[in-house]
Amino acid sequence: MASLTRENVETAIAGYTDPYLEHDLLVAKCVKDIRIEDGAVAVDIVLGFPAKGYSAQLAAALEERIGALENVASATVQVSTKVTAHTVQQGVKRLTNVKNMIAVASGKGGVGKSTTAVNLALALRLEGARVGILDADIYGPSQPRMLGISGQPESTDGKSLEPMLNHGVQAMSIGFLIDEETPMIWRGPMVTQALEQLLNDTRWKDLDYLIIDLPPGTGDTQLTLAQKVPVSGAIIVTTPQDIALLDARKGLKMFEKVEVPILGIIENMSTHICSSCGAEEHIFGAGGGARMAEQFGVSFLGELPLDIRIREQADGGQPTVAAEPESRIAQVYREIARRVAAKLSLQAKDHTAKFPNIVIQNS
Repeated sequence: MASLTRENVETAIAGYTDPYLEHDLLVAKCVKDIRIEDGAVAVDIVLGFPAKGYSAQLAAALEERIGALENVASATVQVSTKVTAHTVQQGVKRLTNVKNMIAVASGKGGVGKSTTAVNLALALRLEGARVGILDADIYGPSQPRMLGISGQPESTDGKSLEPMLNHGVQAMSIGFLIDEETPMIWRGPMVTQALEQLLNDTRWKDLDYLIIDLPPGTGDTQLTLAQKVPVSGAIIVTTPQDIALLDARKGLKMFEKVEVPILGIIENMSTHICSSCGAEEHIFGAGGGARMAEQFGVSFLGELPLDIRIREQADGGQPTVAAEPESRIAQVYREIARRVAAKLSLQAKDHTAKFPNIVIQNS
């Protein structure tokens, strides 16, 4: 009778393709330890992305595969998560207390980008990550209302701002510093300076991910972010409508030109769900986001419905993922959040923190 070997166990694990990484866990370097003793197999899996809603399913799938091997008496798989910092644009310094920044962008307004951004932040938090959101729309900040936060941020030292907090997510927005009815009549340089200050002068507290909700378009704010803000990846939000896809392509190409990796495309308002009968119909067309992703060779992260509850809950300061975390729509947001974080986990890691700063002094 052949003895059970580590290679047998690795072959069983390699037969499982992770749906979020789209690789097997050996290729993705997530298998950290395999122990075999008297037919008992114990495996430690460490994912590079938060996956509270998926880890039990993953462990069960691997235990079944390993348990089917000859001479296995028992199989135990432990799944944990370790989020690390990933590389950013060349010549841009990463913030020490923020591991990864993810920009959420759209080519045009009205595609539900801010609603998508806040629900993604909340979904990542439910999956086990420490998350913040920066409202980078200086002219039309919407995150204070969507997160249900009022009042002004505190400053303990008179120089920096403490992030606002609700639903377990840290937040900063120009909307916290001005009256909701006050228009921002600023020229481009003032806007970009304000964005940099909001990012750098906020005392973010050990974030795994900072979601940056960008204003629509490809103007000054987007260019500043691409050139000066340490972004690990970008997400493009579009609708199936041809005019939205046309503008979304411009946003995607802008990030490509400044060498910010595209994590993928989200198609919002993919189908309309009737509030009376629950029927679904493609009122803006179908499949546009998936075709665009295929055309540009990037990931299609998922599609979200046009549902009145999403709008009502966001307007009421209780976004869907916070209001109904077990609902079908919240589960879709969590699926997309896992895909986004998994794509990012496969990128090159940032090792700059491991190198000491060399200071030369005259003595």
